[in-house]
Amino acid sequence: MLYPMSPKVVELKRKLESFMDRHIYPNEERFYREAEELGPWKVFPIVEELKPLARAEGLWNLFLPESHHGAGLTNLEYAPLCEVMGRSHLAPEVFNCSAPDTGNMEVLERYGSEKDKERWLKPLLAGEIRSCFAMTEPAVASSDATNIESSILRDGDHYVINGRKWYTTNATDPRCKICIFMGKTDPDNPDRHKQQSMILVPMDTPGIEVKRPLPVFGFYGVPDRASEVIFTNVRVPKENMLLGEGRGFEIAQGRLGPGRIHHCMRLIGLAERTLEKMCRRVRSRVAFGKPVSEQTVTQERIAEARIMIEQARLLTLNAAYAMDTVGNKVAKAEIAMIKVAVPNMACQIIDWAIQAHGGGGTSNDFGLTQAYATARLLRLADGPDEVHRNQIARFELKKYSNA
Repeated sequence: MLYPMSPKVVELKRKLESFMDRHIYPNEERFYREAEELGPWKVFPIVEELKPLARAEGLWNLFLPESHHGAGLTNLEYAPLCEVMGRSHLAPEVFNCSAPDTGNMEVLERYGSEKDKERWLKPLLAGEIRSCFAMTEPAVASSDATNIESSILRDGDHYVINGRKWYTTNATDPRCKICIFMGKTDPDNPDRHKQQSMILVPMDTPGIEVKRPLPVFGFYGVPDRASEVIFTNVRVPKENMLLGEGRGFEIAQGRLGPGRIHHCMRLIGLAERTLEKMCRRVRSRVAFGKPVSEQTVTQERIAEARIMIEQARLLTLNAAYAMDTVGNKVAKAEIAMIKVAVPNMACQIIDWAIQAHGGGGTSNDFGLTQAYATARLLRLADGPDEVHRNQIARFELKKYSNA
């Protein structure tokens, strides 16, 4: 292996895989049923039942590199563990390693005051509350985050917040207690990347209306509790400002880098599981006198899927290594590349698996529709493919600026 696992990671991976076999896979059907029957405004009991078991086995807060609050793993060490968790939609929250809480905890760890950490980070690390991140807006093309129109205006010892956000994951969750909100504090600043700020907004503050849950391909709550939230004259103390006015993009880069790579790590696990389902299905079905697994088109797709997964994994491990050794800012190209490559890889493999399952693949019985919704969503979340491709191209062209 180019990136061998340390003995510590090998043992954690063994424990994770055992937990998945004993507790996650057997409860997936119940998880999807609860999500459908209870809806996005409720807590799913199976998740809360499994959290104490995961914590008791030391499988808790495995993310958070460079922090004494987590397992002390680097991004490279966390990658194979995150991949295992990504094999099931149920798993990440059970281990307290789900978005957007992981990104929000990293923000609080890096940029929050000691008071913020005591009030919000500690209960998030304990899995007692959840959080949301309000950035995307329906009225503007949010692929360009400088378009954000929501306002954060200083009024004495407070800031007054106004705006309409959507795809604010977790806002409908009754455990969601804190929001990290991005808006403009200085809309006239000639530097468009210094106009925005991020601020902590308790979800019980007057003026916040969680207007509706947003379905992702018809799914509410799985794979994402996407929500629309209205902020009307929401007042919070000036101390809630993170890092300082005009530093929202600086925080976003620190937050979104790890978030992007975590999404990719999980998608590799999801693609692996999908390929397993595909292989089992085609070996158990006979069409036109022979197993579907012997059809040349099936074999070509299986081979291509294996190649694509291995390529995506190596690209992701390379990005993780770069983040650990040169930092998120310098590793921007590597992060952008995986953010394009991995969701596209997963979408293609899941599509082939749906085809291999026949009509049943389009139902919810095999978990493929839920998997596709996840992969397709992630071609947009944390920046669409087009933005990342443009960024990669600029990095490449810059090499020849003096040619």
